[in-house]
Amino acid sequence: MASDHKVAGSTPARRAMFWFLYLVQGSDNSLYTGITTDIQRRIQEHNQKKGAKALKGKLPVKLVYQEVFADQVSAAKREREIKKLKKIEKLKLIGAVAQW
Repeated sequence: MASDHKVAGSTPARRAMFWFLYLVQGSDNSLYTGITTDIQRRIQEHNQKKGAKALKGKLPVKLVYQEVFADQVSAAKREREIKKLKKIEKLKLIGAVAQW
């Protein structure tokens, strides 16, 4: 599991809250990208079949990557960037494939 904890976004949050971009790996090795303010809660929700219909039949999921952002806008922007990547590029990002 990658332990990147990058803080991005220059706008300070109104409350002491961070936004997390995360990638989880399903039981079929698929990757799902999302954002949240509470990663542990969100992973638990995924594994309890709450939300993200894309994960149906792919449970349990495990956290394989995360980045930290100061605000939701920055996290959502990065989420869009990652969702556009090919799977091999996502695997490189999470360190599952050697980068030459």
